Amino acid sequence: MNLYMVLCGVFLSAVIQSAAVTQDIGVISVNVGDSVTLHCFYNSQVAMHFSWYRQTLGGRPELLSSVYKHEKQSKVFTWMEKNLRFSVKREEGMNNLDIADAQFSDSATYFCGSSHSNIVEFGVGVFLSVKGTNHKKVVQGPVSETIKPGGSVTLNCTVHTGSCEEEHSVNWFRQETGQGILYVHENKSNHVPTAGNSSQGCVYHLQKTNLSSSDAGTYYCAVASCGEVLFGNGSKVLVQADVQDHMEQMRILVWLSIIRIGLIFFFVTICFLVYISKLG
Repeated sequence: MNLYMVLCGVFLSAVIQSAAVTQDIGVISVNVGDSVTLHCFYNSQVAMHFSWYRQTLGGRPELLSSVYKHEKQSKVFTWMEKNLRFSVKREEGMNNLDIADAQFSDSATYFCGSSHSNIVEFGVGVFLSVKGTNHKKVVQGPVSETIKPGGSVTLNCTVHTGSCEEEHSVNWFRQETGQGILYVHENKSNHVPTAGNSSQGCVYHLQKTNLSSSDAGTYYCAVASCGEVLFGNGSKVLVQADVQDHMEQMRILVWLSIIRIGLIFFFVTICFLVYISKLG
């Protein structure tokens, strides 16, 4: 009986348990001086260490905090000792990062991680965009574009800063549905002054050719200027074949969910019947 129960327990644990780390995705925008919480959730029973990293535009990943599962307080690193605006709130299944009095320098991609048995798992990452009150803005176009496979598209990023003489570092990111932001392209010099004196600025372009389903997603331009990172509202690129592919993926996910539930029910029933027979 013990062997049967152990095998059933191992199987059910493998089917039910998922060690994935989930966190906020996409872009979170706040104003200077605001407070913000970046959420991180995990459902692994074996993970022992939990951490937060951040990566600024063009920078390397930087470790902010790390905590052992059975410690009440997170380990404070030299960086965090100098940045008391940052704190970690951890409970069972949760490891959130709180940021008070947000500053321009906080604009970065934040990753939540957990580890066990020398295996480290990360969330997809979320970009925190801290905005000022100087009326600078980034306008993207087109808002949405549907392209045939093999076609091309040009995305525009207009930076209204009052002058086109400033040094801008423009980075393009692509976000897939339900996924984190992927780096696409950096552009530091290909700008064209906009017409008119009332809203002078710069226009940057990203051209994509020979598009396929892997190019679909929402494209964001992030402009680094004078210590501030400005994010556009995004341009959604759809590839026509994606509509059918998406429906097919949804059907597959539904069937996989049904099969998973059926397998769990089947093995729970088998384990229960075996247990009852052994008692008899």
